[in-house]
Amino acid sequence: MDEHAKKIMELKIERTVKNLIARQFEVHIAENGKQAVKIIKQIIPQGASVNVGGSQTLFELGLIDELNKMDVDFQNRYAENADVQKIFREAYSADVYLTSTNAITEDGILLNVDGNGNRVSAMIFGPKEVIVVVGINKLVKDMDAAVKRIQEIAGPMNNMRLNRETPCTMLATCADCISPERICAAYVALARSHQDKRIKVILVKENLGY
Repeated sequence: MDEHAKKIMELKIERTVKNLIARQFEVHIAENGKQAVKIIKQIIPQGASVNVGGSQTLFELGLIDELNKMDVDFQNRYAENADVQKIFREAYSADVYLTSTNAITEDGILLNVDGNGNRVSAMIFGPKEVIVVVGINKLVKDMDAAVKRIQEIAGPMNNMRLNRETPCTMLATCADCISPERICAAYVALARSHQDKRIKVILVKENLGY
């Protein structure tokens, strides 16, 4: 990234952070993935119960492996023979819920699309704290751009990752399908952390996830 592009990005980040804070989100800035992991490990208390939402970002940061090493009660949906539905429900009483977001607007709104609804519902209510890790590639101008990002990037790529037979995997864009394989079932915009600083956004100055 050249100096001019970097300056533009810094201005966008500054504006986004200001608006997130105004909406009662707690915000941390990480220069890279390694620093993001360090911040997360500092936030999560020793012995805490920790649950995670489905997220390519968490895998790219190596956070699933890190959680397995930490002194926490990790309710690991990815563990061999895990009772996934039980773990989904345990999230609502977890101390910490860790996930990413599909898009974040410069005016401080997090937009997510979900299939089962377990991820977005836990972000809204239940866990004592929610940590949202997001790369700068998910930073967009406004809600229209957030929806477009989901329809043209996050949706198709996640459908491909999950081997879903949906039109977007062939068209590379959303067709607003009614396929039984569709994972874009619930759109949720988080416009405010209703409980001050319950939702903590870690904005990483790298491209992460879809």
